[in-house]
Amino acid sequence: MDLGIHFVNFGVPGGPGAIAPTLGETARIAEQGGATTFTLMDHWFQMEQMGSAAEPMLEGYTTLGFLAGQTQRMRLGLLVTGVTYRHPGLLAKIVTTLDVLSGGRAQLGIGAAWYEREHRGLGVAYPPVAERFERLEETLQICLQMWSDDDGPYDGTHYQLAETICSPRPLSSPRPRLLVGGGGERKTLRLVARYADACNLFASSPEEVARKLEVLDRHCEAEGRDPATVDRTILATVDDPARDPDAFLATMGRYAALGVSTVEVMPMGDPVAFTTELVEHVAPRLAEL
Repeated sequence: MDLGIHFVNFGVPGGPGAIAPTLGETARIAEQGGATTFTLMDHWFQMEQMGSAAEPMLEGYTTLGFLAGQTQRMRLGLLVTGVTYRHPGLLAKIVTTLDVLSGGRAQLGIGAAWYEREHRGLGVAYPPVAERFERLEETLQICLQMWSDDDGPYDGTHYQLAETICSPRPLSSPRPRLLVGGGGERKTLRLVARYADACNLFASSPEEVARKLEVLDRHCEAEGRDPATVDRTILATVDDPARDPDAFLATMGRYAALGVSTVEVMPMGDPVAFTTELVEHVAPRLAEL
């Protein structure tokens, strides 16, 4: 099983002036320790589940551009960008830019968005959930078209693009990897089956993830798609796997048996110390699963 680092807390020791060096060092330690993916949240305010909305939060794609210059091998992406945050044509250009400047390491992780407070706070439209899912599907279609040979118009219900020109093309072949985040069984997992290369689920329990993956398999069958072509990833909910590596690895073994290929872990406290412990005591054994 591969290890990913999901960096969620910019309130690092030393204050705002320490964010860049701390983030860069955390990413370099992760890459040197064998992590294959480095992701960030895509929020404007810190989530209330993590602390105060007034705590530090950086814009996601600007930060990924910084990380592209600090790393060489890890895949870089947001887990996940909300469909309401950027116009889809601009989003495709942003991800393409990241892909070109990182040497083909960009991933587009995307979902239907949920954090209403930050939308209201910064004056960004927050449509009803049904419309957000409609916009999510159109955004996936637009990104796929912009990363194809078709640079003609796109005429959707919510978005109309006269030209889907995207130059330069992404370096990733055939295009940047598409990941749809979330476990909604009627809409989200159907969109995974229809459009995405990967899914990401909360690691609530092996039993719950197994049920979600069974639903995904049924959606794949309805779409005429081989379920094995969808990469299955999870976001760990444990605070610190290095505190009890045996227990963490035993649980990850159960997820690996379900076909899960990658677990994303969130550094807490000092991210440099956390990630150092993780890659020293957990990553080598995780890679054996």
